[in-house]
Amino acid sequence: MGGTEHLTVRREGATLILTLNRPEAKNALSLPMLVGLYDGWLEADADDRVRSIVLTGAGGAFCAGMDLKALAGKGMDGQEYRDRMTADPDLHWKAMLRHHRPRKPVVAAVEGYCVAGGTEILQGTDIRVAGESATFGLFEVKRGLFPIGGSTVRLPRQIPRTHALEMLLTGRPYSAAEAASIGLIGHVVPDGAALEKALVIAEQINACGPLAVEAVKASVYETAEMSEGDGLAAELKRGWPIFDTADAKEGSRAFAEKRAPVFRRA
Repeated sequence: MGGTEHLTVRREGATLILTLNRPEAKNALSLPMLVGLYDGWLEADADDRVRSIVLTGAGGAFCAGMDLKALAGKGMDGQEYRDRMTADPDLHWKAMLRHHRPRKPVVAAVEGYCVAGGTEILQGTDIRVAGESATFGLFEVKRGLFPIGGSTVRLPRQIPRTHALEMLLTGRPYSAAEAASIGLIGHVVPDGAALEKALVIAEQINACGPLAVEAVKASVYETAEMSEGDGLAAELKRGWPIFDTADAKEGSRAFAEKRAPVFRRA
């Protein structure tokens, strides 16, 4: 199981939990964190025993974005990580889910700060839970910067454009309640309970047919920008093969026999 000094990896049942682990810096992004994140996404997709992923942060924060000191050329230690970035200049975008989409569902468990790059990574996750004191926002314009992690493209597709533009153009913070009201997150829970709730959701996903879950996720993203007709045609191509799987037959048989299905990815 992978991980780095700024990214821990552990399994709980069929869920792989990736934890941003730089609490002294509110989990601001670093090279070790980015390399660990990308390796975590790859590990989850390569291991058929993993059916879901939970992304969270240590120390009561999710992610405060890029370390600005590091952006200025300081603090990004670790030659092995520099070598990884040199070998794959796109690695940081893959880590931040800008240029990579895991085939397994990703549930975000947010506590505390989830701002700038944190809010950008959030947009690459599938289901989002936050503690009631969590803070969201894209602060880049306040610093004369651009939210280049994908937010000018993704955010208006995920929430109403008026809310997306307000978040992008004002650089102001958003509470968890307001983030939920505009559709950025799906659940607000008491502080400290985000991971627990995310794991409950992950376990519900894990109980479903993995081939079906992955096909459904792929279809949602694949058809997002298609016309309705093209999307429905693409959905059939994704969906019909699922009915011919052994898992589909097992699901129907288990329902008839009033028992929990045993899915085998077959």
